[in-house]
Amino acid sequence: MRSDAEAVLRADPVMSELLDRHDPYTERERAPYERLCVSIINQQLSTASAAAVRERVFETLGEVTPTRVLAADAEALREAGLSGSKVEYIRNAAVAFQEADLTPAGLDHLDDDAVVDRLTEIRGIGRWTAEMYLIFVLDRPDVLPLGDLAVRRGIEALYGDGGGLTRAEMREVADAWRPYRSHGTRYVWAAYEAD
Repeated sequence: MRSDAEAVLRADPVMSELLDRHDPYTERERAPYERLCVSIINQQLSTASAAAVRERVFETLGEVTPTRVLAADAEALREAGLSGSKVEYIRNAAVAFQEADLTPAGLDHLDDDAVVDRLTEIRGIGRWTAEMYLIFVLDRPDVLPLGDLAVRRGIEALYGDGGGLTRAEMREVADAWRPYRSHGTRYVWAAYEAD
């Protein structure tokens, strides 16, 4: 699918240049629950802060599984950098994973909106976190997470000629990437993080 995505993205001159300069597919693959925890930890944090907290929390846990999270001492998780709310959120997600099949196979029959609806039933998971799950775990090809500040700032920097863009204008920019907006988003992130 990446070759199909690349063919579509190359039709956009800005995106074509990003494809030549960046490889946004270098992050190691994570188990679905672990990846959901990454997104929960990343909520409302800068990339650098989130990475530092994530490293300490994962070191505290040893293995990032629902069972380990539910058994972990809440104070130890807070000392590793999680807020009390985020401790609750990763535990809520752990319970949800134990009660339902939230793996790619278990959600395969649902469209993107239904997956978002299903995941946002879990306290602590909002639309942004659900969209990260669609992109990084379910590998859905056409997600445009405009709730992500880095995506918005990246699109503005690349397409806004130094000025701001409305979300409607950003959607219009990303229309050229359909049906591979997730892939385009990965390149926008890569460019934003490189600057």
